[in-house]
Amino acid sequence: MNHQKEKISALIISYNEIGYIERCVESVSFADEIIVVDSFSTDGTFEYLKNHPKVAVIQRPFTNFTSQKSFALKQASNDWVLFLDADEVVSEKLKIEVQNTVNSNTDVAAFWFYRKFMFQNSPLHFSGWQTDKNYRLFRKSKAQFSDKKIVHETLDVDGKSGILKEKLTHFCYKNYEDYKAKMLRYGRLKAKESFYREHQFNYASLVVKPLWKFFNHYVIRLGFLDGKKGVTISYLNALSDLERYRELKKLEKKNELAYYLVMP
Repeated sequence: MNHQKEKISALIISYNEIGYIERCVESVSFADEIIVVDSFSTDGTFEYLKNHPKVAVIQRPFTNFTSQKSFALKQASNDWVLFLDADEVVSEKLKIEVQNTVNSNTDVAAFWFYRKFMFQNSPLHFSGWQTDKNYRLFRKSKAQFSDKKIVHETLDVDGKSGILKEKLTHFCYKNYEDYKAKMLRYGRLKAKESFYREHQFNYASLVVKPLWKFFNHYVIRLGFLDGKKGVTISYLNALSDLERYRELKKLEKKNELAYYLVMP
């Protein structure tokens, strides 16, 4: 008896990803639909997507990652969803594994992918990324993005989870300025997350947390084995934590000021 082939929706969110999103889109051309939610890119990303015959692109202002990804998920017309970041690429082997998995009559609701991190065009083997994994393939009917996190969003899964063997290629580091801007943006979003959860700013965190982050990535997670690349990545990840606590302090000050201004 022939089973009908399962259909897959590939979903991507983007902002100024030209030079990377082309590879991402081509790598998921096997999907039955490709939907990209773009945050009003200014570098030609939107124009590229609009002119791509296989892509449906929607522009939507960015507030945070969870909101953007939840919106994208609602647009999918198929139950099986392959959700990628714009700088991620599905290899030929991973593509075959994805297709075989969704057509295997599996009872698993969501699959983790391990990722291979690329520093420009060479792989990062350590620096804290060697055990990194994310949900990337899942049933829309069995999963939703948790509203408890607005950065490094997490998926709430109703059912079993599995792990695919092949790794997803992640071109995380284009150049110094781009990665630095990304880390600072993450830091500011993490500060908002902390502020909403009523985590208090303190100077000990401002000093200790970034130092610990660098030590953890560079020494404990063997970043030194990645040479100069390891120093750069560990430093910029620590900078993200520093920005988080600087921003948290600013948010608390603004909140205090607002409080005093409305006091009778």
